[in-house]
Amino acid sequence: MKFKEILRKIFFLAPLPTVLIALFGFGFVLAVAVLKIEIPALQYISYIASAYALTVTVTGFPRFISFMRKTKHNAMESSFMKKFRSTSFGKRFFGDVRFRTELSLYWGLLINFLYIGMKLFSGIYYRSVWFIALAVYYILLAVMRFILLHKNKNSMMNMETELKRYKLCGIMLLIMNQALAGIVIFMVFQNKGFDYPGMLIYAMAAYSFYSVITAVINLVKFRKHGSPLLSAAKVINLVAAMVSILSLETAMLAQFGTDDDMEFRQLMTGLTGGGVILTVIAMAVFMLWKSARQLKRLQITTKGETENEPGNI
Repeated sequence: MKFKEILRKIFFLAPLPTVLIALFGFGFVLAVAVLKIEIPALQYISYIASAYALTVTVTGFPRFISFMRKTKHNAMESSFMKKFRSTSFGKRFFGDVRFRTELSLYWGLLINFLYIGMKLFSGIYYRSVWFIALAVYYILLAVMRFILLHKNKNSMMNMETELKRYKLCGIMLLIMNQALAGIVIFMVFQNKGFDYPGMLIYAMAAYSFYSVITAVINLVKFRKHGSPLLSAAKVINLVAAMVSILSLETAMLAQFGTDDDMEFRQLMTGLTGGGVILTVIAMAVFMLWKSARQLKRLQITTKGETENEPGNI
């Protein structure tokens, strides 16, 4: 057997073995780090396992993507999916982007309420003002989602109405950003932040990174549809994801840092918090500028069409 074939069989695996090895390798090194196992043999094995897991993850990623696309295609062509797509709900779900976005807004609103409930409970149980402050911020984001959902029920909604909702979301983001700035300032100067007990921090880390990745992808994806309503919905998702990353960072610095890292924690919290605040300001200002420009253009177009009507000549 040639050397290349041996390497291919070791490092270029099928999708299922790739996933299993990745879960084992990363889980093993995480367990050693979390449980603070100080047995040298297990530590070395965990490092080797994680390195191998990272290698096969990188080399197997293209095959995994191809496998997922093939699985999705087979699922779409299954008898169940064909029957589902033939129903009125299925036709609307697969053929109407707005309808799918409305469903995603409802789902996001549900997750938002669950997240708010968890933050309020944690704030009261652990007597943490930061959890309560973050819960209030997410309540305001839920209000913005509710505004979009309420208007989305109107089947006669035109571009002007969407632009006004888009503009309102931009204004609300600017107002809410003042509260977020206050939270960041207190966290920096008091050197305090969020503290997730036990293994909850790892679950929040997975959720935060997933929410950021999906929010960015959807924000870019839905720009081509030209709907201010869809864009506003995805901006809200991105803001929520960035705030969750900020809270996660402060929690990780508090849990894995030491008392000697006080200045470093303040610096990192300030930089990340400032970055989130400036990003939100930039998005809000862009939303206001874009909505004002398009509303003005729409008014000029409407006025021109009115003047050109036969009765006005």
